[in-house]
Amino acid sequence: MRELSTRFPVWLCDVWGVVHNGQAPIASAVGALEKHRAAGGKVIFITNAPRPMKTIQAFIDRIGVPRGAYDAMVTSGDVTRALMVEHGAHGLYHLGPDEDLPLFEGLAVKRVPVEQAGAVICTGFFDEVNETAKDYLPLLHTIKARGLTLICANPDKVVWEGGRLYPCAGAIAEEYETMGGEVLMAGKPFAPIYEAALKLAGGPDKAQVLAIGDGPETDIKGAVANGLACVFISGGINTAPGAEAEVRVKYPTAKILRAMPELEWA
Repeated sequence: MRELSTRFPVWLCDVWGVVHNGQAPIASAVGALEKHRAAGGKVIFITNAPRPMKTIQAFIDRIGVPRGAYDAMVTSGDVTRALMVEHGAHGLYHLGPDEDLPLFEGLAVKRVPVEQAGAVICTGFFDEVNETAKDYLPLLHTIKARGLTLICANPDKVVWEGGRLYPCAGAIAEEYETMGGEVLMAGKPFAPIYEAALKLAGGPDKAQVLAIGDGPETDIKGAVANGLACVFISGGINTAPGAEAEVRVKYPTAKILRAMPELEWA
């Protein structure tokens, strides 16, 4: 990453699975980010966490990610709030755990039962340890029967935490799309979150920007869609052998400049 720091002064860096594992910081990654900033670079954290930035910042503060590792942060929750306002005139049904309720703070949008909702906001699983997306099929059929749009606040399908994979809201959204339901997303790989991150970085030329992440369908696909070079973190959620080769085949136009299990400076 030392060489890439010179070539790309702005880094858009994923958080879960790259900077920390859900329980503690990943030392080599934090070190690389700090050295990039010390050399004059900028680091913008760009995460599909379905909560506002201040909530996520408090969490990563608590587990020990230093503020000196990044300049600013944008979350999927931040950019999803606009969709909630747009579709929430008749209230939203919240499909997800109570820990994601800060997403509603400051919005003139009511949480209502599914029978009264004008749309659905999905932030995750009620019980990510014991449930799979298939457990939500009866609820999704009810939502589909009412013709409701499902707003997915976290496009990730899985997250790596403490060495274990847990399902995310994106897995539920995938099931709803499969049955023909309408799904809206603003997080990675979609443009709104990248636009917000680049604005925080001061509006640099995209040729100066490097995307870093471990999600093939979010980080790598998002880099391709938004015209950014990228670094693929092949560890974390990518436990299957041949993950890097699979990503390069699936996204042949991706400018993958490095692939490494953990972000490292040297």
